[in-house]
Formats: sequence, structure tokens, C-alpha cells
Amino acid sequence: MFGFVIRRLLQSVVVIIGLTIGTFWLFHLLPGGPVRAIVGVHASPLVIKTFIDEHGFNRPIVVQYFHYVDQLIHGNLGYSYKQNQSVNSILANDLPKSFVLVGSSTIIALAIGIVTGTFQAIRRNKADDHAITGTAFVLYAMPDFFLALILIDLFAIRLHIVPPIAPSGGSWTSAFTDPIAMILPVATLSLTSIAIFSRYMRSSALDVFGQDFIRTARSKGATPSRVVFVHTLRNACIPIITLLGLSLPGLFAGAIIIEEVFNYPGIGLAAYNAALTRDYPLLLGVTIIVGFTTIIGNLLADLLYAFADPRVRYS
Repeated sequence: MFGFVIRRLLQSVVVIIGLTIGTFWLFHLLPGGPVRAIVGVHASPLVIKTFIDEHGFNRPIVVQYFHYVDQLIHGNLGYSYKQNQSVNSILANDLPKSFVLVGSSTIIALAIGIVTGTFQAIRRNKADDHAITGTAFVLYAMPDFFLALILIDLFAIRLHIVPPIAPSGGSWTSAFTDPIAMILPVATLSLTSIAIFSRYMRSSALDVFGQDFIRTARSKGATPSRVVFVHTLRNACIPIITLLGLSLPGLFAGAIIIEEVFNYPGIGLAAYNAALTRDYPLLLGVTIIVGFTTIIGNLLADLLYAFADPRVRYS
């Protein structure tokens, strides 16, 4: 197990290095170069020269990269000149809000998806199985923003059950102080994930139902509920662990759209506004954070997968 963990950690380090190289290169590919992109196209030559000297853009590109990595290691993600504050302070305020949205949506989607997929496997090729499958395909194919608009029109505008916008408080705890306003954004982000998790869970459960140890348990007189909850569920959930790690990029990408539609002040809305105002340091800071979170999520998924299935780490 120790060797497996070391190998996965080394692989994650390599991916993180690739992430830093990619973001650094993107920064230098900005229209007009990084200096012109930050100070603006109308900046005077004196302002440009002063900015270059102060931030070391006249140094060799390799030296600039190692300086960039050194700043990241020390937790410095840059400075937003559009908002006149550090990227760290912006993300420290907005990131917990996005974690609340994505985390709650993921937990709900996992719980419902696992139960639904297992139920479909038990009711294979029955009318209810086909109905759930059709609904899952519709939700999976539907764009997030379109689903959000449908839910807003139905539950906020027509039925007046929930508000059409999410809580806009300055603290991440606003999601808990006004939970009714969180229903639509959480539901929108959860529904598409439920469709994915339920389909994989159905397939995995059907595969487990065909294994020899399930037939042995049934031949020994195990009740159907014991076969499902004791022998099937844990083994069928193993692929879901990997799927969860691979789904993190899509969840954060979906959160960007959801936060903009519902005006939820997380890093998704911050990235959207940064793109509109050409706040490149903030955009790159969000890219670094989302990329790093995705790498850590995949690393945890690998470790949990190995813990749940010893065959993986032994191989």
C-alpha cells in the first residue's frame, strides 16, 4: 500500500508541474503580452517600463517561470489590478461558497444516484427501469444553463415556491442562513450528476449481480435485501469512487455556469466576471485553484479506490 501511495503522489506532482507550466505559458500568450494585458492598451511607455522593471518581465523566461513557481509555493496567486486587491483575498472569500455549492450537490447526487442505479439493476428491463433510463438520458444531454432556466421558470416564476436567485451574502454561511434560495442552484447541479452516477451504478450493480459470490450467497439462502445491501452495494460502488474523481472538473465547470445564472458569488461567478473585464490574473488564479483541486480529488479517488479494492494496490 505504501508503494502504491508513493507512486500516485509522484504522478500528482508531475501533473501539478504540468499545470504550472500550462498556466505560465497561457499568461505569456495573452494578446499584446502579459504586461500590455494587465496595464491596458492605452498605458504610456513610462508606465509599461516601470511595470516591467518592478515585476521582472525583462528577465529570461526560465527565470520568470521559477519566480512564478516560487510565488505559488508561497501562496501568492497574483494581484487583480481591476479589483485592486490580491487574488488570494478574492478567492479566500469566494472559494468556500463554491465548495458549499459543489459539495452539497455532489453528496445529494451520489446518494440519489447510487440508490436509483441499484433500484434499476434490481428492476432490470422493467417499465420503471426504462422510465428512469429515459429521464437520465434527457438530464445528461441537457445543458446546465438550459436546465437552470427551466427550473427558474417553473418553480420561481410560475409556482413562486423558491426565489430565482441564490443567496448573495458576503459570507459562505449565507447558504445555510437562507437554504430555500439554494434549492434551485443545488438541484440544477445535482440533476445532471445524478444521471451520470445512476447510469454507472446500474451497470456496475448488474455486473456484480452476475458474479459467482452472489450466486453462492443466494444458494446459501441469503435474503434479497442481504444480497443487495451486504454483498452487492459495496462492490458495485467501487467504480463510482473513480467516477467521482473524474467528475470534479465537470462539476466545477458546471458551477461556473450555475453561479452566473443564479448570481451566486462563488469562484465561478468571479471567473465569469473576470473574463468579461479581462482580469487575467484572477482568471489564472481560478485556473490554478480548480486545476489543483481536480488533481487532489483524483489522487484521493485513486487512494480510496485502492483502499476499497485491494486487488488494485496489489497489482
